[in-house]
Amino acid sequence: MKTLSVTLFAVLFVATGIATNALAQTKTKAATTKSESTDAPATPAQVVVLDECDPTTFNAALGPNFCHNVSLAPLGFATTLSDLFAKAAAGTPDPNWDFEPDQMTIKKGTPVVAVDQGGEPHTFTEVAEFGGGFIPGLNKPGEASVPECEGGFANVAVAKTRILQGSQLQVSNLSKGKHLFQCCLHPWMRMEVDVK
Repeated sequence: MKTLSVTLFAVLFVATGIATNALAQTKTKAATTKSESTDAPATPAQVVVLDECDPTTFNAALGPNFCHNVSLAPLGFATTLSDLFAKAAAGTPDPNWDFEPDQMTIKKGTPVVAVDQGGEPHTFTEVAEFGGGFIPGLNKPGEASVPECEGGFANVAVAKTRILQGSQLQVSNLSKGKHLFQCCLHPWMRMEVDVK
C-alpha cells in the first residue's frame, strides 16, 4: 500500500507539473500574441496627389518629361501651363489639382502616405497655417509664401517633402492634434489631418 501511495503521489506530482507548465506556456503565448498585435505597425492612411498638367505646354516650357502619365490629357481634360497661371492669378485655382481627401482623421501612430498620381512633382509639406507657395505666380493675389515653403527646393526641408510622379512620401509619428499640409508649388492643394 505504501508503494502504491508513493507511486500515485509521484504520478500526481508529475501530472501537476505538466499541467502547470502547459498553462504557463499558454499564458506566455497569449501575452506574446497580444504584444505582437499591439506592436504591429498601423496600416498607412493614403492621400492621393492629383493634377492634370498638359504634357505639350508644360514640357515645352519646363523640359521633356516634366509632365507625364496624365491619363485624361489625350481626351482634352488637361490644364495648359498658361491656364494654370491665369486661374491662380484670378484667385480661382484649378480644382483638379488637389489632395484627396481634403481632410482625414487618424489614430496616433498611423502613418500618412501621400501618393503622387498626377503628371508633375508636388510637395506634401506640413505648415503652421495655409498660405502661398514658393512660385509667386501661382499664389492667390496678395498671398505671401508661408515660411515652411520659402526657398523652394534649395531649402532642404522643402526638398524632403517633394513627391515625384509615381512616387510616394510617408509622414510618420504625427502628434495628437490638427496638422495642415499643402503643396509648396501649387498652394491651393491643401489638407487637414486630425490625429486622435
